[in-house]
Amino acid sequence: MASIKNLKKDINYVLGDIIDECIVSASGDTKKIEAIVDEAIVVFDELIAKVNAKNIENKKTHFKAIEEELETKVVNGTISGKDADIKFIINNLKRAFKFKEFNSSNK
Repeated sequence: MASIKNLKKDINYVLGDIIDECIVSASGDTKKIEAIVDEAIVVFDELIAKVNAKNIENKKTHFKAIEEELETKVVNGTISGKDADIKFIINNLKRAFKFKEFNSSNK
């Protein structure tokens, strides 16, 4: 991690891109899209609160864990679900943020 500022930007860009892509390519079930957007907002709030926490013993470990949590929640789980369109969006985003490839084995 280079800086707290860059970590906040990564969180903002990744989750913001997911929200933008969901809204722009909103075809089909709007309830599913709304649920994904709502979940992205919740994850954003949780991660930013963790970044802004003041009483931390080991900052390096703490911020590394936040980076890993962002990757886990976006690429492997919470937000992506099993929707093919969201997997496609995340595969495009992973290049910008150096995340692992999201494939069909992650269900």
